[in-house]
Order: sequence, then C-alpha cells, then structure tokens
Amino acid sequence: MLWIPFTLFAALMQAWRNAFQKQLSQDLGATSVTLARFILAGPLAGLYLWGLYLWQPDEALPQFSALFFVYIVGAALCQIIATALMVRLFQLRNYAVGVGLAKSEAIWAAILGVAFFGTLLTPLGWLGVLLGGIAVGLLSGLRRIAGVISPKTLIVGVASGLSFALTSLWVREASLLLELSFPFSAAWVLLLVIGLQTLLLVGWLGLRDPPSLIGLAKRPKLTALISICSCLGSIGWFSAMSLESVALVKTLGQVEVLFTLLISSYYFKTKLARQDHWGLALIVIAAICVMWA
Repeated sequence: MLWIPFTLFAALMQAWRNAFQKQLSQDLGATSVTLARFILAGPLAGLYLWGLYLWQPDEALPQFSALFFVYIVGAALCQIIATALMVRLFQLRNYAVGVGLAKSEAIWAAILGVAFFGTLLTPLGWLGVLLGGIAVGLLSGLRRIAGVISPKTLIVGVASGLSFALTSLWVREASLLLELSFPFSAAWVLLLVIGLQTLLLVGWLGLRDPPSLIGLAKRPKLTALISICSCLGSIGWFSAMSLESVALVKTLGQVEVLFTLLISSYYFKTKLARQDHWGLALIVIAAICVMWA
C-alpha cells in the first residue's frame, strides 16, 4: 500500500506546480513555461538517485535495453506535449477547468492500459476510475460550462490527458524493465526522462526562441519553485507507478483537483462557486474503490 502516500504527496506537489506554472504563463509562452518544469529538476533527480545509492550502496546498477530507451523517449516527448497543452489550457480557460480537462488522464490510462499494456482492473477498479472522472468534472466546473465550452478547449484538454496517460504508461513499463528493487528503478527512469526533456527543450528554445530562456532567467524564484515541485511530484508519481497500475494511481491522484480548488481560492484569490458536494463525495468513494481494488 506504499503507493498510496506516494500518490497523495505527488498530487499535492503537482497542484502547486500547476499553480506556479499558471502564474508564469501570464508572461511567457507555453514552451518556456514547460521548460521551467524540467530545468532544475534534472540535478535534483540526480541528487535523489545518488542519495539512494548512499543509503543502499549494494544495490546493483541497471542494465538498459533498446526497448527501455524507446519507453524513455516516448515518455519524455509525451510529457512535454502534455504539459505544453495544459499550459495552453490555462490561457483558454480558468485554472481549475484547465486542470479538470487534463485529468481525463486517468480514464485514458485505464482504457489504454487494458487494451495495450496488459493492465488488469477489477470491477471495483473500473468503478473507481468512472466515479473519479465524474467527480473531476463536477469539481472543476465542467458541468456548469458544458454548454459554452469551445471545441478547441475540449480538444486541447483531451489531448493533454491522453498525452499524460501515455507518459505514465511508458514510465511504468520502463521501470518494470529495469527489474531493480524499489525505489531504484523509478529513480533511474525519472533521471533519464527529465534529463532528456531538459536537453530537448533547451536546444529547441536556444535555436527558435532565445529570449524565452532569458525570460526564465529573469524569474529565478518562480522557475525554481516550479522545478522543485515538479521533481518532488515526479518522484511521487514514478515511485507509485512502479508499485501499482497507472489507472489506479491516477484515479487516486485526482485528489489533486481538490488541492487545485483550494490553491485557486486562497492563492489566486479566485472567486469560486459553491462546491458541489456530490463531487466531493465521489472523489472520496473513487479513492476508496481504487485502494480496495
């Protein structure tokens, strides 16, 4: 059951990371804000892995295969795309709605996991995934704007959720391939994925948009907060997904929407409508379902 505290910690860190990214997106483009997520996370992930080997120096080093690197590259690219799309959502709709649309990730992870990755979900697990999806829609305000939401916002949100789901599924597969003890496999995957993402984004912006790199340098505090929260959240997600199926981890991780609403209200001073108690109840029921599944 260790995946449960890792997931809850990851959801809290991701909620704060998204909040800081929304703040930075008011001044910089989607690619720059996406880079802020990774730019300091690589060194932090390296320190985390180094600390693990200091803690257990007898742990073996991994043996990488060609398939492992296919998963690493796929996960790195999909997470970049997913993050850029979610930043775009912040610019199209309000903060909570954008996160809510991106959280279709749990449903996509369940469908794709069962269809292509050999994931087995019990009826209770499927019920938790379904209730979690409904709860996210209620809590993020999708029900109230269903008649006015633009097709573009809907497409971007669903594409973001799909990309996040593929990222998570490939991260889990890469972790399982290494066959190391917990949490070393997740730590190696984290370091390689974040390292590749940083190189790709720095290279892209260096060639196409150098002023964006200067823009990040002019906002060191906000950039550092985004990277730190991102790295801590990724440690939680990657560790949890090395222990349990992606669909269950991401369904429990939908408590992030609750954290998001609180941050939106108290940090951004956003005026929120009275919360739908059905949404809160469904989040709790969904979490219980996936923990028991």
